[in-house]
Amino acid sequence: MKLGLHYWNFSNPAEPAAIAPTLRETALVAEQAGVASFTVMDHYFQMDQYAPAEEPMLEGYTTLGYVAALTQKMTLGLLVTGVMYRHPGLLAKIVTTLDVLSGGRARLGIGASWYEREQRGLGVPVVPVAERFERLEETLQICLQMWSGKGGEFNGAHYQLTEVLNSPAAISTPHPMIMIGGGGEKKTLRLVAKYADACNLFGTSKEDLAHKLDVLREHCAAEGRDYDTIVKTALVTRPALVDPDAWLAEVESFAALGITEVMTMPDRNPLEFANGLAEKILPRLASI
Repeated sequence: MKLGLHYWNFSNPAEPAAIAPTLRETALVAEQAGVASFTVMDHYFQMDQYAPAEEPMLEGYTTLGYVAALTQKMTLGLLVTGVMYRHPGLLAKIVTTLDVLSGGRARLGIGASWYEREQRGLGVPVVPVAERFERLEETLQICLQMWSGKGGEFNGAHYQLTEVLNSPAAISTPHPMIMIGGGGEKKTLRLVAKYADACNLFGTSKEDLAHKLDVLREHCAAEGRDYDTIVKTALVTRPALVDPDAWLAEVESFAALGITEVMTMPDRNPLEFANGLAEKILPRLASI
């Protein structure tokens, strides 16, 4: 079982001058301890159902570029990129840039986006949910075409590209891993089956995960996709350090379903949290 650290909060400490040193030290401790992936959110306001929107938030890909320069092993990505925030052609270039500068460690985590407060606040177009999923599918098609090296044009309902050029090519082969986040049964998991290398589900319970994976298996059958070729990951909502025994037991139950990577979120100062993972979680996780 692999462990990912999802760095979702920049409020501890909240002083702007302390954010970068804390991020740096947390990433270094995490990588040295054996954390496999490092992710941040694709938000510009903090999520207001968890904390005040005014709390500190950094732009995701800039943050990952900083972490890439500090680390050597961890996979880097957003959990997950909001499809409305970047034009698909530019997104493919951004992820390629991260992949090249990190030595092939970029992962495209992507979803349909949802946080309308920040979209309206910053002037991002707000479109109906059905259109967001149409745009998500076209974005996946554009990224795959750009990473194929074949060039040409792309003519979709929402995006038109006259020159699909991407140089330099990504280092990851055949391209950076595409991870689609979310558990929507009609649209999201269908897109996973059709386009993605990995899925990311909310690890709320073993029963819920089992159901989502059954739905994914059905979509794979409909798409002619080998279900076993998709990497299954889960964001574990249970705090890892409050009760490590309970957390590890839950993760072990997820592993039995075929989950091979779990992500955990700091519930305290992130450097303290990373040290706690190194001491209490990672030595035991290796046996799962």
